[in-house]
Amino acid sequence: MRPLRGIALKLASVLIFIVMASLIKATAQHVPAGQAVFFRSLFAMPVIVAWLIWRQELATGLKANAPLGHVWRGVVGTLAMGLGFAGLGYLPLPEVTAIGYAAPLLTVIFAAMFLGEEVRLFRISAVVLGMIGVLIVLAPRLSVSPDQASTAEALGAMLVLGGAVFAALAQVFVRKLVNTEKTAAIVFYFSLTATVLSLVTLPFGWVWPTPGETALLVTAGLLGGLGQILLTSSYREADASLVAPFDYASMLFALGIGYFIFSEIPTWTMLGGAVLIVTAGILIIWRERKLGLERARQRKAMTPQG
Repeated sequence: MRPLRGIALKLASVLIFIVMASLIKATAQHVPAGQAVFFRSLFAMPVIVAWLIWRQELATGLKANAPLGHVWRGVVGTLAMGLGFAGLGYLPLPEVTAIGYAAPLLTVIFAAMFLGEEVRLFRISAVVLGMIGVLIVLAPRLSVSPDQASTAEALGAMLVLGGAVFAALAQVFVRKLVNTEKTAAIVFYFSLTATVLSLVTLPFGWVWPTPGETALLVTAGLLGGLGQILLTSSYREADASLVAPFDYASMLFALGIGYFIFSEIPTWTMLGGAVLIVTAGILIIWRERKLGLERARQRKAMTPQG
């Protein structure tokens, strides 16, 4: 285990994903979300395949033991990506990032509902705290106002929140898939499924992107594949409980890119809600780490000695 290397890889992946989102946002006023999903997914696959070839894992890394599980994960994951990309056209980047933090909170709820995981008072309280933060971030966008800008912002908020719901469901499917599938297979078949599913949106107004937009979209896809590789590698180098909290560094990156690239100035309301959401997420990670250590001790105690 190399914890510092794991943290560095995690931070690099977080930065790359935020840069990827900013590239999608830069094209969002002209390029439909479904078309952006197509580019993001299609151009991630060559990066993933090249990585597997380099690691000499191509033969085993793409073996699918649960094809239907990959399909369902692909469907909900594609919906999450599409809704999130659509929301980028309506809301500031830091706000989209903050609302997206609802996903790990909702994952706790969905894991209890669909996987039978036991959720006690501590994690329930953390989820409630985090959802209060989400409501604080959403509230200004959902205020009743007849003007077109407010309506568009409300739509954007609902799109991003819907994306967080489907992202949480996707994590539930991933938790089931990791029992039988390799990480590379989960990542690759998600990209493949998302590429195919994105074509369903073709009749709903795909456009011919400008050369500049095409470059941004292709780069977003390549970065998406690279970010996924760095993310996977970070968990090879250090415990998940150590590197997971660094997900929330994405808010710092989003604030910087939003301010300097898109001239987006965050409100104190958004920042206050984001602090509650991040606090709740870190509490959940800490609690899950503690539960994992307790389960490991119990297994060790039950193992026959000698």
